[in-house]
Amino acid sequence: MKNIAVRIHGVNDLRMDEFDLPEIRDDEILVKVISDSICMSTYKAAVQGSNHKRVPDYIDEHPAIVGHEFCGIIEKVGAKWQDKYAVGDKFTIQPNISYKGTLMTPGYAFEFCGGDTQRAVLIPEVMEQDCLLKYRAKEFFYGSLSEPLSCIIGTFHAQYHTKPGVYVHDMGIKEGGNMAILAGAGPMGLGAIDYAIHCDRKPGLLVVTDIDQARLDRAASIYTAEEAAKNGVKLVYANTRENAVETLMAITEGKGYDDVLVFAPVPAVIEQGDAILAFDGCLNFFAGPTNPKLSAQFNFYNVHYAAHHLVGTSGGNTNDMVEALDMIADGRLNPAGMITHVGGLNAVAGTTLNLPKIPGGKKLIYPNIDLPLTAIDDFGKAGETDPIFKELDAICKRYNGLWNGEAEEYLLANAKPIEA
Repeated sequence: MKNIAVRIHGVNDLRMDEFDLPEIRDDEILVKVISDSICMSTYKAAVQGSNHKRVPDYIDEHPAIVGHEFCGIIEKVGAKWQDKYAVGDKFTIQPNISYKGTLMTPGYAFEFCGGDTQRAVLIPEVMEQDCLLKYRAKEFFYGSLSEPLSCIIGTFHAQYHTKPGVYVHDMGIKEGGNMAILAGAGPMGLGAIDYAIHCDRKPGLLVVTDIDQARLDRAASIYTAEEAAKNGVKLVYANTRENAVETLMAITEGKGYDDVLVFAPVPAVIEQGDAILAFDGCLNFFAGPTNPKLSAQFNFYNVHYAAHHLVGTSGGNTNDMVEALDMIADGRLNPAGMITHVGGLNAVAGTTLNLPKIPGGKKLIYPNIDLPLTAIDDFGKAGETDPIFKELDAICKRYNGLWNGEAEEYLLANAKPIEA
């Protein structure tokens, strides 16, 4: 079967290739990918090539399909899996699998298994580890966002608190406590806000910071203080360009924060988080740095006397992803605010290699269509010459300027198919 995909061949070498997919074996499954969202982790793999911990040495001879936040439809099921999966099932995957004792995972390492492709062959390990997940929501793009959401959910679950004299940690955020999400107006921060105000274990106070007022204003228009209040959470957006620590401590009347999530790999932000911790406060360094020597000061006097503690999370597990999928399907999460741009498979290589330079949130890709990467805010301008964008602009304006299922359905029905 002829197939088109974006694959990594080396350092800064992403290509849209046409090639033949092999016939699936009895222990494999063929899927059609409908949506994939681009992750900063893919950018890191692209610029590092085989120096990246998940990318094998032989990509010059066996290039790997990139993209790991994908959702679609099962098209063919090998004999081994026909009692569990069926043709026509909607799916998403938890890509963080264990592959033969290595860190290689879909979207980084495999010639025929990844998300930025028309079709993919799922390797046996995906099914054997129960990482092929059935998907019951209507919109495909929500399925692509379930993987980054699982990383956020894992962060909340990894938080912990203690009791004097007891050597068993109380896992999770402090229910009803004070929480701060620092540098939290980006795409992952928006997902964290959504989860914090709609999950079962909520903070009483949630403070979200950024130094970009426009980003804060957008976040506040999507996840409003009124919506948070309905769920028992006081939500405050704070610009911390100046006097960050003083501003944040004043909001809590000097009490500090039980849970602090750091969403930017910036020493000053890490140190802000340390400075605002309450007694028994837990700081989670969520942001994945590219600098292996990144460091920041941390007050170890307070580690000893104020029970401050530090944790870092990278990715979520399958249970976290199932929780995300269930909350999406039940209408308790609406992560559409994470998405700011939409494009087709032809946009993947350029977008990925330039990802840090492109403002906004998540870049959503539909791998079976040809569409330039376009910001939702620019649909109106693009619509002056392209009727598809004109209609997409009208649809998105009916949904508070957000990407949505109606827009997805229209795009898939009317966009130009991808060609080699």
